[in-house]
Amino acid sequence: MFHEMTIAGLKRQLPLCKINDDLYIGAFILFSDVDMTVAAARELLKKAPEFDVIVTAEAKGITLCYEMARQANTNDFVVARKGPKLYMNNVLTTEVDSITTDHIQTLCVGDKEVEMMKGRRVLIVDDVISTGESLKSIENLVERAGGNVVGRMAVLAEGDAADRDDIIFLEKLPLFNADGSVK
Repeated sequence: MFHEMTIAGLKRQLPLCKINDDLYIGAFILFSDVDMTVAAARELLKKAPEFDVIVTAEAKGITLCYEMARQANTNDFVVARKGPKLYMNNVLTTEVDSITTDHIQTLCVGDKEVEMMKGRRVLIVDDVISTGESLKSIENLVERAGGNVVGRMAVLAEGDAADRDDIIFLEKLPLFNADGSVK
């Protein structure tokens, strides 16, 4: 089963994935979709508030974050890693329980990333905002690093997230029943 939609002027068929017996979601994957990544980055930047640095969570938002930074002519973007790395010092961590992952994850940044965000206008970017848990965790890291969140953006807002007035997104992604119909 698929859900077809137009995003940033491009048609895509999103495979429907089972979350539980009564809930399916449309899988939006930017990896390997260069045309979509470039188009979505362009359209999000048109709507973005002024910012100094972009931050995203590992992994699906990385290509979007990179492309937005490239198009905005800035080298300043941060990836909150899914675990501390050997090269990270003075690590800040937070936990996230995402709808698309079957376990609680840790997101972290080191002192290099903290310095990039400290005292600066930070734009949080992700591929999809659904429950908002990843967004909340990233925001926690940004605030603890001394950054000022100026915007929260995603290519798609899934389900109730589309009703939020604190996020900017390109398209609404509905939730689905087991038979593929929209909830």
